[in-house]
Amino acid sequence: VARFVAAVVVMAFPSLEIIEAATATAETSFPYIPGLLSFREGPALAGAFARLRRRPEVVIFDGQGIAHPRGLGLAAHIGLLLACPTVGCAKSRLYGETRGEPGPRRGNRRALVATRAADRTRRRTVATATFRPGQRIGTVLRTRDGVKPLWVSCGHLIDLRSAERLILRTARRFRQPEPIRAAHKLVNSELRRITAGQ
Repeated sequence: VARFVAAVVVMAFPSLEIIEAATATAETSFPYIPGLLSFREGPALAGAFARLRRRPEVVIFDGQGIAHPRGLGLAAHIGLLLACPTVGCAKSRLYGETRGEPGPRRGNRRALVATRAADRTRRRTVATATFRPGQRIGTVLRTRDGVKPLWVSCGHLIDLRSAERLILRTARRFRQPEPIRAAHKLVNSELRRITAGQ
């Protein structure tokens, strides 16, 4: 059994001032399986969202949106449950391919397109039922000059161009968007508090 702490940070836009934050913990026996993150971390996230007094207008997740072998990464899955616009913003690729890296400057991008997915359980390659090979599923986006890019995809109720703009407008000083950074800090603080109390 693993214990998860999730945090949600609500920021005013465009100031990115924190106006509300919530955390929640949940236990799960669901194992880590690449591509099934929402089943493992979703209960803690749902608990954190339930504690908010304000409903966010859009949510940025540290994870995939539709750039996922099943088209249903963390941002897409939780977006459906919340019925609000969501964006997936991941530090690495889970699915898809791109023709090279984006240029070295902030705002440079490359299209992320669907491929035939590798079925790791049967050691074969299969087409996904969700996307046609070559279909656009996201963007590899550089948010800082000379820094590794992020993998951005729609989660729910948002188009890709709007998702890209949102990530660039919220990733001001660092690689990751400020809402994700603030949520990570809050999770780490809560973990220290829990550990100190044991």
